[in-house]
Amino acid sequence: MLSRIVARAAARSSATNNKVVRQLRRASDIPEVDIDKIAYGFMASQSLFAGLELGIFDHIAKKEEGLGLAALQDATGVTQPRLQTLLTALTAHGMLRRSDGGVYTLTPPVAQYLVEGAKHYYGDYLKFQIGRQFYQRLHDLGTTMVTGEAPTYSDWFSNPEQARMYTMAQHNGSLATAKHINKKVDLSGVRKLLDVGGGSGAFSIVMARRNAELASTILELPQVAETGRSIVAKEEESVAKRIEYKSGTALVDWPVDFGDFDCVLMSYLSGSVPADLLLPLYQQAYKALAPGGKLIVHDFMVDDSLDGPPVASLWAVQHIAVNVNGLGLCPANVSEVMKEAGFEDVAPSQEMIKGLTKLVIATKKA
Repeated sequence: MLSRIVARAAARSSATNNKVVRQLRRASDIPEVDIDKIAYGFMASQSLFAGLELGIFDHIAKKEEGLGLAALQDATGVTQPRLQTLLTALTAHGMLRRSDGGVYTLTPPVAQYLVEGAKHYYGDYLKFQIGRQFYQRLHDLGTTMVTGEAPTYSDWFSNPEQARMYTMAQHNGSLATAKHINKKVDLSGVRKLLDVGGGSGAFSIVMARRNAELASTILELPQVAETGRSIVAKEEESVAKRIEYKSGTALVDWPVDFGDFDCVLMSYLSGSVPADLLLPLYQQAYKALAPGGKLIVHDFMVDDSLDGPPVASLWAVQHIAVNVNGLGLCPANVSEVMKEAGFEDVAPSQEMIKGLTKLVIATKKA
């Protein structure tokens, strides 16, 4: 009897010790937080935005040997000491290199992504959408968290200039993401696409370029649709004629023929609507699809463990400033709402932009 009690006690002790070891092991995996780096991070991002606004990276890229302070003063028109201060910050944060002789050159990531005309350029997205638009809306996040009051995307885009800036800035980045989706998902059988919240038309453009039999309908807010039409019109006629915009909002009955589409695409939309409207949104998609059709949801999503990735988590916070009652997305809650909307077949999520976005695909029963 005593031996059994001792054995049980030993087993409990061993289990407790194992639990502690597991907890310590997990804790050791967590990097030490740099509070100052987080607190002062806004200064680094504003330095980046200022560099883009002044064209510093573009000016340096034109000279293989780089540029010194005097040449950059001439190029930017800023001759006061503050230009040197900005250049020092950009160098300290790995965006520029400075030689012993004071000549500045670009680091590889900046040359690849932040020089206008580069294949993977997305500087306009950072300069306009993040720097001029979202950044300004985050300054009062603490108050928004308490009051629950913030403008919606519809309010924001009722201003034609704001809608145009957002749409144009997003376009290049969305083209690259659309190409990536085409590589990950077999869309060869899609003939009728409904691109809900399709913005500039980037996804529809890429898909129409690659599939000569695909026709796309883009549902967008009126001010965004106006800009989108001007972008689509620049495509070859064989592509442009197969893409049409319908003005409206995704949050009410869609002005389309239900049961008529092979695929419904929602990119960067689910995280931009209030949580209680996500189910009706997916229900509308279910009705719009023909049997066997697919709903593709691409968006900023954290992991189901709700502990990262860091940048995806920050995008969810940023959305609070324009979607105060939105749902912080992860594959599990997106899949749950899809199933509640009637989709029985929901595939495991796929990572799209590393550490930032994910893809969840649901299929309507044939």
